[in-house]
Amino acid sequence: MSGQQLLREIGKSGVAASAVGLGTWAIGGWMWGGTDEAESIAAIQASLDAGVTLIDTAPAYGLGRSEEIVGKALKGRRDTAVIATKCGLVWHTNKGKHFFDQNGNPVHRYLGRDAIFHEIEESLRRLRSDYIDLYITHWQDPTTAIDETMRALEELKASGKVRAIGASNVNAAELEAYIAVGGLDAIQERFSMIDREIEADLLPLTQANGISTLSYSSLALGLLSGVIGPDRIFSGDDQRRDNPRFSVANREKAAAFATTIRPVADKHAASLAQTVIAWTLAQPGITFALCGARNPSQALDNARAGTIRLDAEDHSAIDAAIAAKLTAMDR
Repeated sequence: MSGQQLLREIGKSGVAASAVGLGTWAIGGWMWGGTDEAESIAAIQASLDAGVTLIDTAPAYGLGRSEEIVGKALKGRRDTAVIATKCGLVWHTNKGKHFFDQNGNPVHRYLGRDAIFHEIEESLRRLRSDYIDLYITHWQDPTTAIDETMRALEELKASGKVRAIGASNVNAAELEAYIAVGGLDAIQERFSMIDREIEADLLPLTQANGISTLSYSSLALGLLSGVIGPDRIFSGDDQRRDNPRFSVANREKAAAFATTIRPVADKHAASLAQTVIAWTLAQPGITFALCGARNPSQALDNARAGTIRLDAEDHSAIDAAIAAKLTAMDR
C-alpha cells in the first residue's frame, strides 16, 4: 500500500515535518569525495517538491558548506521547509574537547553558552533564515554541564530563533540529564537494520517522555540501499573506503538480504532502499528517518519511502530476512 507523505510532530513542540527527512552530510562534501553544488541544490528542491519538508544539516558538514547550500536551495521557499541544524562542533575556539581536524582546522566539542550564541548566528547567516526549526547539540561536550547548555537553548527558543530543541549522539546517562532539565523535543541517533543498540537504552526513555527520535544512517551509509555491490570501489576521502563494514563479505551479505526481501519491495512497486526506509519508520520509537541524497533522482527515490505502508506480513518477511542475512554481518 502507498499513500500521502507521512507527517509527524517533533516531540511536543507543535512543529510537524515529513517522516522522511533529507540528510545533507554528503552535500557538505567532506568525507564524501566532494560535492556538486548545482546537483545538491536540485536534490533539496526535488525533496521539497515531493513533500519532504525535513532538511537536516550541520555546520560541521564541510565547515559550513552544507548549510550554505541548503540556504541557497531554500531561497524563496524557506516557509516550506523544516530545518534541523546543529551546534557543539566548533572551530572558532579551542574551548572544550578536541574531536578531529577538518581541512586543517581543529574541531572541538564545546557546548558552552558563548559558543552556542555564536554558532546560531553563523548558522542563520549561512541558512539565510531568521529562525531554526530544530536546533540539535551535535556531539556531547564533557566539559560543559548539560544544564548550562539547555539554559542557553531555552533562551534561544524564548527569543524565537529556535522552535524545538534536540540532542544527538547521547548515551543513556546524558539523555536522562537532558530529560531532568526539561524541554528536550528530539534526539538524533544512528539506527538501521544493523545498528539497533538504541532499542535497549535510549528508545524506552524517549517513548516514556514524548521525545521524538530522528534516525541517521538509516541505510547504513548506503550498505542497505541495494545499489552498492561487492565490486564497488570507493575513492578519495570517501569514509567507506577503509570501513570494515564495507568489506566484500559484508556487501555480499547485504546483496543476499536484498534478494530475499525483493518480493516485499515488488509488492509495493518499491526499490530496496524505499522498503528499508519504510521499515525503519515503522519501528517503535523511530519518528523520522534521515536519508542522504546528492541528486534529484536519489532525493525522489527516498521521498517515496514516506508514502509506503508495510503490513504485518511484510514486516514478518523483512524481520526474518534480517535475522537470516544481516545478524551475522561483520562489524
